Amino acid sequence: MAPGGRFGVQPPGGVGVGVTPILALRDVTYCYPGNATAALNGVNLEFAAGQRVALIGRNGSGKSTLILHCNGILRPQEGSVWLAGERVAYDRRSLLRLRQQVGVVLQNPDEQLFSASVRQDISFGPLNLGLDEASARERVAEAAELCDVTHLLDRPTHALSGGEKARVALAGILAMRPQVLVVDEITGGLDPWMQIQVFAIFDRLRQQGKTVVLATHDLTIARTWADIVVVMQAGRVLAVTPPARLFGDRDLLAATGVSEALIRRRDADDRK
Repeated sequence: MAPGGRFGVQPPGGVGVGVTPILALRDVTYCYPGNATAALNGVNLEFAAGQRVALIGRNGSGKSTLILHCNGILRPQEGSVWLAGERVAYDRRSLLRLRQQVGVVLQNPDEQLFSASVRQDISFGPLNLGLDEASARERVAEAAELCDVTHLLDRPTHALSGGEKARVALAGILAMRPQVLVVDEITGGLDPWMQIQVFAIFDRLRQQGKTVVLATHDLTIARTWADIVVVMQAGRVLAVTPPARLFGDRDLLAATGVSEALIRRRDADDRK
């Protein structure tokens, strides 16, 4: 299957002919132990530098499993992952390079916060990169300011609210200065004001030429924020397309199941 699946198109400004994608998944298949159904089934995707990508699909469509392959948390049982034209070999060197360049923020921040204090948690990544303490402190201060958690640096991580934990988890990844940021549903635990700040962070990263991939159930985000929308269904990539094409094409909306989601959202809004 070509990148983009059955309905895929190569959008303007995407990964063009002769351009090496910053991150690529090629024919990736993965099945969790004890489950006969593949969570990912022949996935092909390419991400260009500076793209804002919305990853959408129903629960169980494979979004989170795909995200876990992006920085080597999971390894394909078939297929391969490529970083800047180099195939990930899953040895110590290649995994370190992958995790330096591709940062993943999980849906549940408690799965990423394990240090006693916020400061220690954000500094964990930079110190693991081998940076000296002064350089690590600089990165902690930079990421904490960007995510508005400077006032929380000395607070125990277990004493944070859900929204604070999400921002600290994001800061911990940004302190690594990745070229690709992959985020799993971070906006769900944030109030509207903090969501605005998070998307401002995403846009700043894009201005720096970095790629942001966001898994979301919010179709408004997919329509208004993303440059590219990836639609997943049953472990496959069903479409890769600019949002204007996806939301402007009734046949494509129906084929991808997005139209049904839009109808349900409209009906829910009408009942309010």
